[in-house]
This record gives sequence, structure tokens and C-alpha cells, in this order.
Amino acid sequence: MKKLLCVILLFTCCIIACEQAPKADKAKITDAQTVQAGTGNAYLPDTASSIVEWIGTKPTGKHHGSLKLAGGAIYVKDSTITGGQFIINMNSLQDTDLAADTTMKRKLETELKGEMFFDVKKYPAATFEITSVTPFKAAIGDELTLKNATHVINGNLTLKSVTKNISFPASVNISSNALSAVANFNIDRTQWGISYRADKSLQDKLINSQVNITFNIRATR
Repeated sequence: MKKLLCVILLFTCCIIACEQAPKADKAKITDAQTVQAGTGNAYLPDTASSIVEWIGTKPTGKHHGSLKLAGGAIYVKDSTITGGQFIINMNSLQDTDLAADTTMKRKLETELKGEMFFDVKKYPAATFEITSVTPFKAAIGDELTLKNATHVINGNLTLKSVTKNISFPASVNISSNALSAVANFNIDRTQWGISYRADKSLQDKLINSQVNITFNIRATR
């Protein structure tokens, strides 16, 4: 009986662990905020080298993939980011862990692009509009995953016509002719009404509501 109990406990712990998104900084989500027009010099993102990566998890495993930018601009005045916008091409969504299984890869991508998730036919683009960028100041007790954070970025993220403001730490570097920004955080997809299979009572059919996002932006003036 004791051995059986240990097996059940171990199995339960494994299921719980598999349901968790990768360890990352958690984005703070609030209502949409006012967007001010950026001033200063425009830095345009390189859509070839800039990338948004995602990881989705479930009790039986995980999938990861990427999204490409369709355009945008970041405005900088006196080495300070004053505003900007990124446009994300939702049709570019692709899975990268199933490259060897083209049938499953196509099936997953079709599901994610479908009406139950991002509905890219109706909403081909997502947008992120910067509302503020402030220097990062570590508070007592902060345990950031992004150890070299320099700034806190706030912005309105619009997915499927739902807009929420998100805040997360980022590592930002600005020179006279180039800008880079890197961040890694977890975000709750249900805040944007994407609730398909997010109910934990579904057990092994569950898809975790927390999605891991990494972005690596390269822009030039």
C-alpha cells in the first residue's frame, strides 16, 4: 500500500510539473493604457532577424515555435525610448519542435491558427504599442529570470481585438544607429479570451493557460 501511494504521489507530481510553463518573469496584466506618439529618431525593426518565440505546455509535454514581425518602429530621444509599436504577423506562426513530423506539425499549426486559438484568418496581425519604458530598479525580494534587465517595458498588447496592458523586464541596448531588446516572460492567454482547453478539470486534455514568450528585437535607425 505504501509503495502504491508513493507511485501515485510521484505520478501526480509529474503531472503538475508538466502543466507548468517554463520558469520566467511573469508579465503584469492590467487594462489598456493611453498611448502617446513617440518622438525622436525612428528605429525600424529588422523583420528578418527579429523574432518572437513561444512555448506552450500541457500534461503530456510541450510545443515551441516562433512568430515574425511584420513591421513597426521604436522612437528614441536622448537615449530614451519615447514610444513605438510592433506588428506581429500571426500567419507566420510556426511550430519548431515537430520539424521531423510534418503531419503533426501541420496539424498543430492549423489548430493554433484556427478559431479556437488565434483565428488568424479574421485577425492576421497582433500589435504591441509601447506606453512607457522606465529604468529597471530591483526591489528587495525580486528574483528575476532575466538577470541583466535594464528596463521595464509597458505596452498595450492586442490579440483578437482584445487589448490589455502588459509590463515586463527587458534588456535594452541603444546606440546611435542600432537598438536591441530581449525579454522572456510568461503570460496568461485567457486574459485575451483564448480559453480553449484551459479548464484544469480536463486533466490530460488541458493546455496550460500560461504561455512563455521570448522576444529578441533588432532595429536600426
